[in-house]
Amino acid sequence: MPFKGIVRELKGIRGNIENKSRRRDERKCVLGRGTSHIAPEMSPSPCSWIQQSRWANLPPELLIDILRRVEARETLWPARRDVVACAAVCRTWREMTKEVVRTPEQCGLLTFPMSLKQPGPRDSPIQCFIKRERATSTYQLYLGLSPVLSGDGSKLLLAARKIRRATNTDFLISLVADDFSRASDTYVGKLRSNFLGTKFVIYDSQPPCDFTIQSNGRSHRKIFSKKVPPRVPVGNHNVATISYELNILRTRGPRRMKCTMHLIPVSAIQEGGTAPTPATFGDCLDEKLFLLSDMNGKNQELSSTCLAEPLDSISNTGDPLVLKNKAPRWHEQLQCWCLNFKGRVTVASVKNFQLVAAVDASQNVPAAELEKVILQFGKIGKDIFTMDYRYPLSAFQAFAICLSSFDTKPACE
Repeated sequence: MPFKGIVRELKGIRGNIENKSRRRDERKCVLGRGTSHIAPEMSPSPCSWIQQSRWANLPPELLIDILRRVEARETLWPARRDVVACAAVCRTWREMTKEVVRTPEQCGLLTFPMSLKQPGPRDSPIQCFIKRERATSTYQLYLGLSPVLSGDGSKLLLAARKIRRATNTDFLISLVADDFSRASDTYVGKLRSNFLGTKFVIYDSQPPCDFTIQSNGRSHRKIFSKKVPPRVPVGNHNVATISYELNILRTRGPRRMKCTMHLIPVSAIQEGGTAPTPATFGDCLDEKLFLLSDMNGKNQELSSTCLAEPLDSISNTGDPLVLKNKAPRWHEQLQCWCLNFKGRVTVASVKNFQLVAAVDASQNVPAAELEKVILQFGKIGKDIFTMDYRYPLSAFQAFAICLSSFDTKPACE
């Protein structure tokens, strides 16, 4: 069978799974309208059905060769969805696909949702753009150079909704543009500001793998673990802090910001250093909570409030990485502050910025790393902004930092 035929048949299998799942949901909806009833026996799940197909029994050598070919040829969205289709065939295909598909740091591509929380590539940035919807107070992050160049092929990565409160402002971040509920599986995290808009905190919905990041402990659902690793409730786990300098008299020029990345150590940008790279949502934490639950042979009662203090038994990541905005220069002819965005920003705005590492000389960071622009954000049109990020930031962290620029800052400009 030719290679294109294999891909078409995989798409057909995925379509059959979706149709069966849709019909089963419709039957449940009809049954749920009446009075109480005895539930019929469950039909075989799509996973069990597909595990019996011929595709689940391919020799490992042939399977790994097919997946490598799909991975090598599908380098752009939306064609990259074929790689995701391969991972949806069955458990065997999913595990093989995880081994073949590399992280954004290694290949510069975003494939699975987990890629949004993994560091970007080292050599060249991932180029994205943000669309602002003023009527709904929403912000959508797309993969691509710009709406004009990407067109309908743009891939939605993340979306955020701005919610104003009496004492602060929240930006709820989700994987989809129409569901920002914390109870949803698509909820990723949020950005919260103080009253003046001078300080922001990035909260992740899932705890970090190193277990050293603080949580505000708002969730009070308790977790009990005896033999099975517990499921971690969605919470607010502080992964970064953004602060803007006060400029009430407006004598200091453009905005000055500083980002403290609690999850990324300074060693990540040192020679041979690496940044934390989660593999899947919550997996590494589940294992650690399982070990903690049986500590000293006793079952402990765990809640999200137990994450409020770092555990000394987990390895210390060292000093956190600090980012600062690159100082612009004053252009005498244009009579404005200027930065070299290399053509990615075309409209002057107070929101435009570039972030670089702010480290001491004693931390042995190569000079080339200090010159690299880790994140840049700027305006290219009405309600259209570009966002380019690279290692060691992830798409989620970069998007949250850019969202802080949209909030009103009466004391900073």
